[in-house]
Amino acid sequence: MQEDESAALVGLRKVVLYREAVVTEGGTSPAHPAQQASVAAVMRNPWIGTSTSRDLSPETATIAPILARLLTGRLLDALGGVGSVEAFGKAAIVGSAGEIEHGGALIHTPYFGNLMREFLEGESIICFADTRADAGQTLVVPLWHKNHAATRSHYQTISTRVPDGPRADEIVVVAAASTGPRPHPRIGDRTTDPAVTVKSLESALS
Repeated sequence: MQEDESAALVGLRKVVLYREAVVTEGGTSPAHPAQQASVAAVMRNPWIGTSTSRDLSPETATIAPILARLLTGRLLDALGGVGSVEAFGKAAIVGSAGEIEHGGALIHTPYFGNLMREFLEGESIICFADTRADAGQTLVVPLWHKNHAATRSHYQTISTRVPDGPRADEIVVVAAASTGPRPHPRIGDRTTDPAVTVKSLESALS
């Protein structure tokens, strides 16, 4: 399917790409400088005016795979290919006339999540954020390692914002990724953590 046909099928109004790279942090350059990017698709909400008992799956099965391919394709173009991506996340912002569940229908099912994971060659569950908001609200999208979700160095966020979206009858769907960890990560990891319990810290907590 051509991209213009896909755009018409999902009611796509615009695609917004945001990209950033940290040059210095704390006055020094990171040992592993990373780029982050988010790609947001602004689309019509196909469920506006429908009942809260309405089954959302028919539209989900049609629309979500198109969004997964579109957004991950733009991410890979922005970040240098699948081999460069180390962390990922997803998000949805529902316009004021819609339900939070409408955003969930487009990012929380295998039709989006499984495909995004496959396109980005990841294994982890994809962390997420979703909300309902007026146009122009900033949403912070969490990211973590695409294969090792407990890897603390890759716990990070990227902010996304569409100045004129979502309109009341729209949804913004976001895929985001990073090519590396936070600048200067140094809080250890689960493989090096001491055993910490309330009992082990009793003197410090008393």
